[in-house]
Amino acid sequence: MEKRQELSEKAQTIQRSKEVVWFGEFGGQFVPETLIPALDELTTAWAEARNDPAFGDALGASLTDYVGRPTPIYQAERLGEHLGGVDLWLKREDLNHTGAHKINNTIGQGLLAKRMGKSRIIAETGAGQHGVATATACALLNFECAVYMGEEDMRRQALNVERMQLLGAEVIPVASGSRTLKDATNEAIRDWVTNVDTTHYIIGSVVGPAPYPALVRDFQRVIGDETVMQLMERDITADAVFACVGGGSNAIGIFTTFLENNRRASKRDRVELVGIEAAGHGIETGLHSASIASGEPGVLHGNYSYLLQDEGGQVMPAHSISAGLDYPGVGPEHAWLKESEQVRYEAVPDDKALAAFQDLCCLEGIIPALESAHALAGLRREAELWCDKTVVICLSGRGDKDVDEVVRLLDS
Repeated sequence: MEKRQELSEKAQTIQRSKEVVWFGEFGGQFVPETLIPALDELTTAWAEARNDPAFGDALGASLTDYVGRPTPIYQAERLGEHLGGVDLWLKREDLNHTGAHKINNTIGQGLLAKRMGKSRIIAETGAGQHGVATATACALLNFECAVYMGEEDMRRQALNVERMQLLGAEVIPVASGSRTLKDATNEAIRDWVTNVDTTHYIIGSVVGPAPYPALVRDFQRVIGDETVMQLMERDITADAVFACVGGGSNAIGIFTTFLENNRRASKRDRVELVGIEAAGHGIETGLHSASIASGEPGVLHGNYSYLLQDEGGQVMPAHSISAGLDYPGVGPEHAWLKESEQVRYEAVPDDKALAAFQDLCCLEGIIPALESAHALAGLRREAELWCDKTVVICLSGRGDKDVDEVVRLLDS
């Protein structure tokens, strides 16, 4: 605890003089000086754009006419009955163009990059959905596009590699480290440092240096805004909302509006918000991606948050059946929400996520992303608490990308 307090004080002493968004003690800008002008430019551009009706109109039109928003909420009656009588609703982000929530952010940042006069976009990707969404936005908006992806994730997510290439992106394999998302992010940051004048880095989650965690949240909060309105239109009051958490963008996207409402509500009327991390082979094995459940605060990829690290402060490898959750850190806002007890975080292992994946396939005819299956597995484990209550799950993406891996695991 003393070490943590010392680290936090040092971090904030260095950073508090900068006008950046913090989430309690978490966040900041821990990057090379080369990138500070780019981050300042991005902060200014977003502050101006969010108050510009023309930008809002362009973003709104793109989300409606191109992405396909609003996405529906769907009552999963058979699955709810299977869980013992839960009134279960799915927020269908899997029905977005490209098949996941990631497109909400890439279209927004792409329009912002146009506004800043950039000609090239880079991104990192794990499961490939952010890479596909970035390649899609670049094709639409006429950017050169390069996506960094770990070799292990390229194996697991071969379909998305081909999709990115068909969309005109260069997919750059990363062979260092665990050859997954963390390592792809490292390489993307190196590229950005080298090409910062012409290149915008579209970070795919609520991680990275400020302003990215707040910026990505702002582009993803459309998920929760829609969900609240859709429930109100049906005269339904949610008792709980579940979402998977890797870096945390879909969870922040659906939680934000509920959080704002909770802060104005009495304790009795608050909606319980539950983030589900990947416990991999089990927390006790060390082979997992549960940064909040098992991590300690530290600096990774430009921000101060919970991360998996050893006693010497070295980042530890993460593991999950899901390539999109296979990351050793979490967004700083999630760290603050955990510390302030506004969101409850749990972790479920690979086998439970795989079982939940099969349930949704067989009972509702929906093939989910393995990421989303973790959220369902979290509800499945405590279903008796939610009998005769209304629960919303953010179905963050579809599972086409995971079919080969799931079949391989089921056959093994």
